[in-house]
Amino acid sequence: MIHKRIRPFNTKDTYPEQKLDNDLCQAVVTGKTIYLRGQVAQDLDTRESVAVGDPAGQAEQAMGNIALLLSECGAGLENICKVTVYLTDIRYREAVYRVLGRWMKGVYPVFTGLVVVALARPEWLVEVDVIAELE
Repeated sequence: MIHKRIRPFNTKDTYPEQKLDNDLCQAVVTGKTIYLRGQVAQDLDTRESVAVGDPAGQAEQAMGNIALLLSECGAGLENICKVTVYLTDIRYREAVYRVLGRWMKGVYPVFTGLVVVALARPEWLVEVDVIAELE
């Protein structure tokens, strides 16, 4: 089976200061399962960071990215099964979960929340990782 890869990119373009050269993509569809790359407060087209210093704003951007990527995979938010949320500070939990809850109202996915020391860029406070299933 050939996997469908959505929005391939190379890390040297996304993280030029880190001297990486990894071929990745934003989403992979394998059979009926959709795996999304962890989404952060980064515009998918310009690669610019947005909502710097604002965890709720970063969650909005991440969820907008997720909705867009799922649509490019032929799915929607209702197809989400599993969500993993990474926060750089536990104090962001309430604001971030409020945003995610609004976006996924009525979806009922399973959630895992983790507090981590840092994400790939110092200005990123929130990362949302999603697995979805096509119907």
